[in-house]
Amino acid sequence: MSAPLSQEQKIVHFLNRTSFGPTPGNVQRAARIGIRAYLDEQLEPGRIADQLAEEKVAGLKTMRFDSRELIELYPPPRVQRQLATSQAEMAMQSMEGPRVVILELQQAKLLRALYSNRQLYEVMVDFWSNHFNIYAAKGANRWLTTSYDRDTIRPRALGKFKDLLEATAKSPAMLFYLDNWLSAGPDSPGAQMAGPNNRRRGLNENYARELMELHTLGIDGGYTQKDVQEVARCFTGWTIVQPRGQGVFHFAQRIHDNGEKTVLGRRIPRGGGMDDGLRVIEILAEHPSTAQFIAAKLVRRFVADEPPPGMVNKAAEAFLRSGGDIPTVLRAIVDTPEFFARENFQAKIKNPLEFVTSALRVTGSEAQVTHQLLRYLGRMGAPLFLAQAPTGYPDIASSWISADMLLTRMNFASDLVANRLPETNVAAETLKDRDGLIRRIAPDSLSPATQAALTQADGNQAIALLLAAPEFQRR
Repeated sequence: MSAPLSQEQKIVHFLNRTSFGPTPGNVQRAARIGIRAYLDEQLEPGRIADQLAEEKVAGLKTMRFDSRELIELYPPPRVQRQLATSQAEMAMQSMEGPRVVILELQQAKLLRALYSNRQLYEVMVDFWSNHFNIYAAKGANRWLTTSYDRDTIRPRALGKFKDLLEATAKSPAMLFYLDNWLSAGPDSPGAQMAGPNNRRRGLNENYARELMELHTLGIDGGYTQKDVQEVARCFTGWTIVQPRGQGVFHFAQRIHDNGEKTVLGRRIPRGGGMDDGLRVIEILAEHPSTAQFIAAKLVRRFVADEPPPGMVNKAAEAFLRSGGDIPTVLRAIVDTPEFFARENFQAKIKNPLEFVTSALRVTGSEAQVTHQLLRYLGRMGAPLFLAQAPTGYPDIASSWISADMLLTRMNFASDLVANRLPETNVAAETLKDRDGLIRRIAPDSLSPATQAALTQADGNQAIALLLAAPEFQRR
C-alpha cells in the first residue's frame, strides 16, 4: 500500500484543492489551527476580512453599475459613433463600449482569485459560474453578465443549491443566453404578438433541456423529451424587460402556457402562472439524480477526474440530508478518508485560471491584471467568462495538456520569473528561497526527473523550471 501523506503534504494538498494555490501565510495558518478549523473558517466567508481584494476591485468602476447603467454608459460601437462629435472622439469611443465591461469583469475575477482571503468562496464562485455557464459575448450579455456574477452567483455560492438554481433561472443573463426570454406558449394570448425581428413567439426548449441535463439531473438523470417539453411550457413567460435597456427579470402572464403539465411524473395543475416554474425548480432541486449529479461534479473538482463512487454517494447523501446545503456537502467531501488518499495527491491538472493564479500566489507576486495577463489565459484555452457552450470549461486533465497549451504555460512561467509581465513582480525573497518554494509546491514529492533538472539550473531559471514542472501543473 502507498504510504499515507505527511502532514505537510496534507496541508498543501488541502490548500491546492480549496484555494487558488498555497501562499506562505496560508500554509502557516493551516498548520497552526488545523485543516478542519481552517475549512470551517473558509466556509463562513462573511466573517473573513478581505480588505485588500475589495480595494483592488474597487478601482474597476463598471463593477458598481446595474445593467441599465452599463448599457447607457458603455453602448455598442455603432451607438457611440452616432453620439461622437469629432473624429478624435469617435476613435476614443471605439476603444470603450462593452469591451470595457467584459474586461473589468475578467480583471475582477482574477484579482479576487489572486488576493482574496476568502479562497474557498472564490473557488465555489468559479465552480458555479462554470456549472451555470453563460457566454458574456453574446448580444445583451455583454452588459448583463456583470450583474449575473455579482447579484446571482456570488451571494449564493455557499448557500442552498435550490436558491442558486432559482436565481439563475430568473437571471436576465441566463434567460438571454439560452433564449428562454423568447419562449411563449403557442396558444397563449401573447403568442400572436410579434417578438424580436417580427417573428411570432413560440415554445423554446433550450433552457428546459440544459436545466435538466447540465444544471440538475444530468444526462442520465431519468428525464425524457416529453419532460423537456413540459418544463419548457412551465417556464414560458419568464422573460426580460428590454434586454438592452432595463435588463431585468419579468414574468409575462400573456405569453405563459396555463395548461396542466406533468414533469417527471409530478402533476402541475393548470392556472399556476409563474409558480409552474418555481414548482419545477423544487422538483429538480430535491431529486436524487440531482444530488448524485452535483455530488459527482464537486468530487471531480475537489478530488479526482474519475470521482470515487463511495465519495460521490456520501456527498449525495449529505446533499439530500441537508436540503442541498453546499457547505454541508463540502465538509462531507473533505471528511471522507479518500480526500487525503495518496492516489489523489497531485491527481488533478490545473486549469488555466488555477495555473496562473497559483503561480502568482506561490511566488508572492504583486500583480496588476493587465491585458497581457488575461491574454495568457486565452492562449491557454480558457478566456474568462467566454466559454461559448452551456457546458462551460471542462474539469478533466485531457482538456488542458496539449503540447501548445503546455508550451504556453512554460512561456508564462519564464515571463513571470523574469518579471517580463507588465506591472507584475515576483517577490525577491521567493527568488532566493528555492527550497521554501519547493515545500509549498510539492513537499517530499519531487520526481527524480524534476530534481535532476533543478540541479542543472540556478537562480531564476530554477524557479521557472519548477513552475513548469509536472508537480506544479498538478494540484
